[in-house]
Amino acid sequence: MTRAEELFERVGRVGPYFAVRYGGPAPAGFRPLRELYSTEPGSPLAVKIAAAAVQLRTAEPRVAASIVHLGLAARLWSVALGTAVLGGAVPDLDPDRAHHLLPPTGPLELWLPGLAPVGADLATELRRTVLDANLAPLAAAVRAVTPVSARLLDGNAASALAGTARMLGRSAEPLARELLGRSPLHFRRDSCCLYYRVPGGGLCGDCVLSHVPGKVHPGARGGTPGRRLGENCATGRQLR
Repeated sequence: MTRAEELFERVGRVGPYFAVRYGGPAPAGFRPLRELYSTEPGSPLAVKIAAAAVQLRTAEPRVAASIVHLGLAARLWSVALGTAVLGGAVPDLDPDRAHHLLPPTGPLELWLPGLAPVGADLATELRRTVLDANLAPLAAAVRAVTPVSARLLDGNAASALAGTARMLGRSAEPLARELLGRSPLHFRRDSCCLYYRVPGGGLCGDCVLSHVPGKVHPGARGGTPGRRLGENCATGRQLR
């Protein structure tokens, strides 16, 4: 096996959000990641958000858009941060070379051509690979589907990174802290992903809210009404 294959195998054992396909040509049905960021009406992302709204039983498109964005951000951070922490490398997530398959439910499927060259420090390369090349156009595509605050999406991206770091353990903390210390991820969570507006939903572990708006708050944060998610965003809010 090549170094990339060995590393992707190792990273994939962390969990389903960390696993990718690799080697040979992209599998049948997979499309360039760039197409996921289309802002055209009826785009695959628009279809995914509409389907998520039905699945989540919400009449608010922005809620579905936020949850879909959060899941996609968690997927990208999981692959990228996992590769960096476990192998000191950065995956090739160039949107024109990496391919994806967007299933009706579950995490985004990814096929990657290999590892990207690391020309600077890992934090800089991860920002370039994940934030600049992928999360920026993803946010633009989400906002083309339905009005969602850019600040909310930045908060989602930071929350997804923090959740991924928790999954990877203490070894991920220095790199995650460095990434979260820079704009736009500078992390003091001051936005809400809107999960509490999903029927049966609650507040996430890093939510800026102390209790679900409009409901009687029975006490401290631990007594929040509804279901409170203790999991990180890479596992706790995925669409099933």
